[in-house]
Amino acid sequence: MAVVNTFPVLDALNIIAREDATLVDALADLNPLSLERAVDELRQAKSIFVLGAGRSGLALRMTAMRLMHLGLTVHIVGEVTTPAIGREDLLLVASGSGTTEALVRSARTAIDVGATVITLTTATKSPLANISSVLIEVPAAEKLDRAATKSVQYAGSLFEQAVVTIGDAFFHSLWMRSGQSADDLWPRHANLE
Repeated sequence: MAVVNTFPVLDALNIIAREDATLVDALADLNPLSLERAVDELRQAKSIFVLGAGRSGLALRMTAMRLMHLGLTVHIVGEVTTPAIGREDLLLVASGSGTTEALVRSARTAIDVGATVITLTTATKSPLANISSVLIEVPAAEKLDRAATKSVQYAGSLFEQAVVTIGDAFFHSLWMRSGQSADDLWPRHANLE
């Protein structure tokens, strides 16, 4: 029987908490013009579609929920009730690698119908980055980076944490610009839980 090393969960939490400084550094390096343009595009979109695979997709679902709380029309790509994307719509995509074929194909479809594509990625020379209307480079470890130079966490964890934080920043900026109170947003919170 193999000997299993133990690693206390508290130690893991401390490692991730220390990496918060890495996340702060990554967020500080974001292009402010790209962020502002993204918020302007989100505010003007008729409908917002969010798309990501795996954990990146889960991170964007949190953003979709908050944008819905603002009263925006938001769809999660792949859900059976998601309509066709159109000319005045926006596709918000997160992909660390920027190469996931299904995401690139969906972004091309969005562009073909005249929609805006906002991409969050670590890979600025990727196919997805090259076709985006607004590109937000997240300086985090790429999924296949196992050298632990940008993050000691596994795979794209730091990227996904950044996607959640950037999504919350989009929401907060749009909320402050909307003039709505927390009480105004609350009736849109899920009540079938």
